[in-house]
Amino acid sequence: MNKTFLTLSAAVLALTGTAAIAQHRGGENPDTDGDGRVTLAEMQATSAQRFARMDANGDGVLNANDRAAVGAEMFAQADTDGDGELTAAEMTAAHEARKANRPERGDRAERRGTRGGDRSARMAEHFAKADTDKSGGLSQAELAAMHEARGERGKRGGRDGKRGGMHMTADTNGDQAISRAEFDASVEARFAKLDTNGDGAISAEEREAQKGERRAKRGERRGQ
Repeated sequence: MNKTFLTLSAAVLALTGTAAIAQHRGGENPDTDGDGRVTLAEMQATSAQRFARMDANGDGVLNANDRAAVGAEMFAQADTDGDGELTAAEMTAAHEARKANRPERGDRAERRGTRGGDRSARMAEHFAKADTDKSGGLSQAELAAMHEARGERGKRGGRDGKRGGMHMTADTNGDQAISRAEFDASVEARFAKLDTNGDGAISAEEREAQKGERRAKRGERRGQ
């Protein structure tokens, strides 16, 4: 499926997992003093900012209500003509805007740039399939149905409907919500895992080693 289609669909639905938050992927740089090392305090500060943005109602818990609110806001931003549906052009424009605001690392951009094939035909095919009422646009309900269908396919494929770090690993009590305490504990655990030499800071070398492990795991999954 087209990367633009999938990325924006997931973003509009606000299906963001805390594991991904704690990894600081994207445009935010937790190394606030620019010394090339990330301390626990720096990681906590950056994570706290993300938690505040995702906690739409400010109750100190991330749950379905917050995800729905964030998803509705992102949908409204992408729906530039305000008709309650996203056309393929609106989805592409929103995706490009997100890329502009969150530049990719050079190696990742290069890898994506070398992927062959024109995916526009596949994008059109998947868009048409998701557009069940054939209106030429996708409503929030149609986007939700598409994601649910993808989750069912993931279960049949042995992934339990979860994609990588997108599941809520910080929800330790299984109540489908993430409290601030659970969130902070997840950040601390992530820091401890990355700080392999235990010196109280994550170096550039440690970050590169972690990225290498992620690439290796992705390769293993693709080879299965």
